[in-house]
Amino acid sequence: MTDLAAPTPPARAPSRRLRRVLLWGALVALLGVAQSLLVFLTINHERVRAQEQLDTAAAEAASDIRNALARQQQGLQAMMWNAPPPQRWRIDATEQLRARRELLRLERRDAAMLLQDHLDSPYVAPPFTRIPRASIELEAHLACSTAQRLAGPAYSRSYFVPVESGLGMEVMDLCLPLLASGRPDGFMVATVALGRLLEESVGPQLLRGHELSFVEGDGTRLARAGGRRGSGVYVSERIIDLPGQSLQLRVDSSAGSPSLIPNLAVALVLGLSLALTGVVALLVADVRRRAAAEARVAEALAFRKAMEDSLVTGLRARDLSGRITYVNPAFCEMVGFTPEELMGPATPPYWPPEHAQEYARRQSVRLGGPPFAPGRSAQEARTGFETVFMRRNGERFPVLIFEAPLVDGQGVHTGWMSAVLDVSAQRKVEELSRQQQERLQATARLATVGEMASLLSHELNQPLAAIASYAAGSLNLLKDGTPDPDTLALLQQATGRIAEQAERAGRVIKSVHDFVRRREQAREALRADVLFDAVMPLVRLQARKSGARIELDLPDPPPRVHCDRTMVEQVLLNLTRNGIQAMEGVADPAQRVLTLAARQTHERWVEFRVADRGRGIAPEVAQRLFTPFFTTRSEGMGLGLSLCRTVIEQHGGALDFESAPGGGTVFRFTLPAEPTPRGERAGREAGHAAPVSG
Repeated sequence: MTDLAAPTPPARAPSRRLRRVLLWGALVALLGVAQSLLVFLTINHERVRAQEQLDTAAAEAASDIRNALARQQQGLQAMMWNAPPPQRWRIDATEQLRARRELLRLERRDAAMLLQDHLDSPYVAPPFTRIPRASIELEAHLACSTAQRLAGPAYSRSYFVPVESGLGMEVMDLCLPLLASGRPDGFMVATVALGRLLEESVGPQLLRGHELSFVEGDGTRLARAGGRRGSGVYVSERIIDLPGQSLQLRVDSSAGSPSLIPNLAVALVLGLSLALTGVVALLVADVRRRAAAEARVAEALAFRKAMEDSLVTGLRARDLSGRITYVNPAFCEMVGFTPEELMGPATPPYWPPEHAQEYARRQSVRLGGPPFAPGRSAQEARTGFETVFMRRNGERFPVLIFEAPLVDGQGVHTGWMSAVLDVSAQRKVEELSRQQQERLQATARLATVGEMASLLSHELNQPLAAIASYAAGSLNLLKDGTPDPDTLALLQQATGRIAEQAERAGRVIKSVHDFVRRREQAREALRADVLFDAVMPLVRLQARKSGARIELDLPDPPPRVHCDRTMVEQVLLNLTRNGIQAMEGVADPAQRVLTLAARQTHERWVEFRVADRGRGIAPEVAQRLFTPFFTTRSEGMGLGLSLCRTVIEQHGGALDFESAPGGGTVFRFTLPAEPTPRGERAGREAGHAAPVSG
């Protein structure tokens, strides 16, 4: 720890630092000892107080049990005054059993301990059903012998009685001698349930927080009562002396050991001690933190300046009036102006003159609106748009701008911060990629026609052979000189056949010529059947060779799509040729059916389906089906399906496939539907929405 008041000689610095460390160590040690003693004494006090409370509760419970047993004896003795007849005894016994739930059974016996009458409690099942009373009345005999000797009530030892539920209960017998004219005339035996005795004689508040139980001398629990099990931390035992017997009562508190901070006073003292220690430590470290913070701020400023100067992304800050307040070197290099030239005028010099008025209007709209929409944060308020800037030499170039509100440390909106990217090189690359894609698609069309050369030769041979036959027949008719009317009719018919076959051959050649030479990329609105009709001549060539049948499934009227006709026709041709080739291995020619369908499944989309009945696609092939240059045919290039997916995705749709229910494969893709007037107007408004600033 350094001394900030005055410079210390180097030789004395270690000793001063050591003294301070020792002083702080002694202070911390004293605080720790004081806090430890305070916690120890408080915990011990809480432990003693809890034990005293438990002892008081145990004494109170023992007193309640004695009083309950005394009242029970008095009630039973009152029953036997004046030697009541049996009927009266049963009435009084019933009242006692209803009034005292701890009584399970009352018995009237003669002087020889023979059972004369008995009644069981109405609240529980009879206790002596599993084991007859005669088998376990030894304790009752001993109690009555003691009662006869003492000439008063006597209790037996406790014993276990099983019940019908499979459990059991601990009970004890109370024997009261019956005297007639001062001479023994019989006994009355009351069977008392120890568990019910605890529940009925002890108050409910004491039972909620403690576990009460009768135990034997070795600690074995005979009966218990209470809402929760005791924790075994605070335990108190009392002996309840009864005539002829005694009970040991254990009271176990459910409360555990006291916590480290048992009460509010200790918590306050500990908190103040810890706060004092923290304040002293904070005061000592505050000066060092200030110096370190100043050094970090200077380093952060230098780092931020170096980072902003080394960025290739242009940074631009504007105030609420639209004037530029900061630019980094990358932005200056991008537009070719110095920071002074950019931060001076109200109209930036990099705005093209032909767009300056429009940019100014958009900027006023942006600066005049709220920086945040309701419920949006500064992160969500960031916007990105593309616009055109002008370099110092007059060159126009496209830029991509990401703009967000500029908020200071107090959360006040002070302006706008923009990140500007020069995307002119990216646009050149995209144009080159588009041209290469177009060349690749043209190459794929030529490859498709090359693969179909044998089909074309077969298709052209038929009309050419027919032309040759009709021409030879015509020449033979003309050899005989001037033809008669019948011969002229035959010549006219032959000439018509020659013209039909020539037109047929011309249609085949024209369809191939149009497919190969078509270059236009403009999208147009047309019916789905027009797309199918354009590729149908080439599709039927291969279908006839493979023995397949083509079926069209179109609604009336057919749906209309908005697409690049050339690209979509190439997709249809590739998918239909693949479907026909997939069915070449099917044994039954009647199953070689290729279905072409189109349905408008959404107001914005039309779905096309090409379904074959071939053998399907193996799982290992399906995983790589759209991978460029992957093919399962030795003569294929592996570009067809990859180009098909590219074309469909360029239209905003999707191309996928699935297994047909009856066997085969279904390829389906979506194209944008021709917009309705309302949808077209909404799309036009969305497409012409201007960027928010220049």
